Amino acid sequence: MSEDFGMRVSVLASSSSGNATYIETPEHKVLVDAGFSGKRLAAMMASIGRNLSDVDSLFITHEHSDHCRGLGVLARRYPKLAVYANAPTLAALPASLGKLPADQLHVFDRGATLSLGDLDVESFGVSHDSAAAQFYQFHHDDHAFAIVTDTGYVSDTVAGTIRDADAYVMECNHDIDMLRQGPYPWPLQQRILSDTGHLSNEDGADAIMDVIGLRTKRVYLGHLSPHNNFKSLAHATVADLLMQQGLGVGHDFELYDTDPEVPDPLFTVGA
Repeated sequence: MSEDFGMRVSVLASSSSGNATYIETPEHKVLVDAGFSGKRLAAMMASIGRNLSDVDSLFITHEHSDHCRGLGVLARRYPKLAVYANAPTLAALPASLGKLPADQLHVFDRGATLSLGDLDVESFGVSHDSAAAQFYQFHHDDHAFAIVTDTGYVSDTVAGTIRDADAYVMECNHDIDMLRQGPYPWPLQQRILSDTGHLSNEDGADAIMDVIGLRTKRVYLGHLSPHNNFKSLAHATVADLLMQQGLGVGHDFELYDTDPEVPDPLFTVGA
């Protein structure tokens, strides 16, 4: 029996340009999303001392290219890779991915939980302008790690599902003033600001306040827009709003930034 080192996570990259997160337990090595080329994902994995060929499962959140760009290459290159997504998402995957091996595709419905030995994966639907976007909470040995990006708001149902996890990736896509004054046309601004768009820095802070609990030790700020946000602004905004509510940023839990290209170091969930 392998030694139980816990559940380890690295946010390989997170932004409007591409997304991928790596999670491992003693029995499994999985990815959430593959929003980069196979070559780029392999380099990201190598930078944290891991091999892409060892990944056994890939969980796709939705069909937008910044979350599934590398799916076709990975599925064809690694025939033992199991790919999970809900049926509407699988049906909506872009033709540009090429032919996907049918025996590697597995339907994983919203609101379901998949047990993979020492790893339980819980799915939940979010409000986004896609076929049926869903994100995931991972459970191992009484510890939980949840990812929530690409949603116009965090519903009470989602908040209840992920409350008091040990660690989160929470969307802080845009600063509202930057978006309003930036280069995006009005219809795109309205899409981003809508209930099927993305969380602003303030929205992300509100969601964090709603879900963190005594177990929470790490919150990663994710899916930042390269045109409508930057790391220091998102971090300062969220930290300030949380501290205004008396929450122990830097004491009870830590805020971490994510990068569009550079993987965050592996951490052990709950440690």
